[in-house]
Amino acid sequence: MNKIVKIVIALIVCLSVGYSAGVVTKPSIETWYVTLEKPIFNPPNWIFMPVWTILYILMAVAAALVWDRIKENAEEVKKALLFFIIQLILNSIWSYIFFGLKNPMLALIEIILLWLMIYETYLKFIKINKTAGYLLIPYLAWVAFATVLNASIWWLNK
Repeated sequence: MNKIVKIVIALIVCLSVGYSAGVVTKPSIETWYVTLEKPIFNPPNWIFMPVWTILYILMAVAAALVWDRIKENAEEVKKALLFFIIQLILNSIWSYIFFGLKNPMLALIEIILLWLMIYETYLKFIKINKTAGYLLIPYLAWVAFATVLNASIWWLNK
């Protein structure tokens, strides 16, 4: 399988996760989320979809670049991709906890675990393919910001 096919498969997987998160998020954005007190640094709602779309694309390319090295270092690549899949699952679960269950406190605990798993994925990716590791840096930064935002929303509405 060539690199382009791997990128396409990774894009389909990552964008599907993003889409499913959007499906659970949308109803709550229009009803519950608007009623919450938010910090002054809360971005406008319209910014989240384009930012997440870009992040999912970067994540997919990073995963495909690592996957493309499977013949060179199968064991390390498999381990790195396992961490990637775990963080992707945690990524999707956050939306269900925060917006589906409407539980910012539990979502805060989960997003901290998510950030740690992304960081571990970054460490594994950078050893296999530096570009793949670098592609995860915006994701790490955004989830760090999202963690602060989540914590602030929880604090302001507890």
